[in-house]
Amino acid sequence: MSDLDAVIALPFGPLGIRSAGAELSELIFLAPDSTLQEPENDTARAAAVALHAWFDDPAAALALPLRACGTPFQRRVWAAISAIPPGQTRSYGELARQLGSAARAVGQACGANPFPLIVPCHRVTSAQGLGGFAHSSGGWLLEVKRWLLRHEGAT
Repeated sequence: MSDLDAVIALPFGPLGIRSAGAELSELIFLAPDSTLQEPENDTARAAAVALHAWFDDPAAALALPLRACGTPFQRRVWAAISAIPPGQTRSYGELARQLGSAARAVGQACGANPFPLIVPCHRVTSAQGLGGFAHSSGGWLLEVKRWLLRHEGAT
């Protein structure tokens, strides 16, 4: 992904950072064998520093400038996800009831989240267990979700 502004190593694997001027436009979970890339601009550099600090203290807020995106519904879901405290989870169904929607729609909005970790979609689980992650129902992305929940001390 040569259009990324950085690829940083995090404890669970590489994360791509894409920026637009002074704002982040996307964070992307990358395959474990992805090549690292030093930040190419101040925005990517600031994001890398903030993300590494979050891994030292998962209760710390990730306050980074985010480029506005998404549908009005997606933005409502992302706001609800952002209100889930570290170490806690909510089910897709709980968020759907809170938003007057359907669990599947909440799941689709979670999967479309361009700012994972900042908008902590890993804190959203199914009523029966872990659920999906980043439009994936298996593989290394679910291992990332498990790692993030353990890191935050979620029960």
